[in-house]
Amino acid sequence: MNSELTFKQGLKDTMPTVFGYIGIGIAFGMIGHSEGFSVWVILLLSLIVYAGSAQFIMVSMLATHSPIMSIVLSVFLVNSRIILMSMTTASYFKNESLLKNILLGTLLTDESFALGMNKQNYTEGKLNFSWFNASNLLAYLVWALASAIGALLGNLLANPEKLGLGFAVIAMFIGLLYLQLISDKTLGLMLQLVMVGITLVLFYFGLIFLPSNLLVLFVTLIACALGVGVKRVFF
Repeated sequence: MNSELTFKQGLKDTMPTVFGYIGIGIAFGMIGHSEGFSVWVILLLSLIVYAGSAQFIMVSMLATHSPIMSIVLSVFLVNSRIILMSMTTASYFKNESLLKNILLGTLLTDESFALGMNKQNYTEGKLNFSWFNASNLLAYLVWALASAIGALLGNLLANPEKLGLGFAVIAMFIGLLYLQLISDKTLGLMLQLVMVGITLVLFYFGLIFLPSNLLVLFVTLIACALGVGVKRVFF
């Protein structure tokens, strides 16, 4: 990763993360197929909903004929963390048009957000539309294609969970976290490690009281508040 903020460089910077999209996308396609959905329905879900983990919940609820409002609310709650990410990302695009901001926010994912926050460590805190749009578009297209491939392969595997494809996303985030830790010069390494530890503790105990998907939003808010306090008092 370097300081260049072009469309082409955006594609290059995003390439290492696409393996995570491929792994989880294929897993989604296979699971969707096992729930009785066609390749076209699975592809449309990925193109229109484009909600990662929420799509797994969505196909399960659709298969059990859950009420539409229950499905909508579930998907909204699972993806509510994107509101916080979009608010953070928007601060880099104040001079861009509303249309461009909407486009970036619509295709924003956990992975592209993390990649963008890591990129600005190399660009003196700057991001632009070309680079971020390239990152979002590549992720979007790879996710949709991987979902369709997974659906096509669905007949070959009766139990896709056994492949452990879901771990591809975890591995990708571990890599992004490592890059963030070694490249962010604005915060000390010790402060970052402390916050990683606090976040892990919050998740560990939070799982006792809240569903994992909803917990992401609450831990994000709490960890951000604690991070400000820890930095001011101890660093």
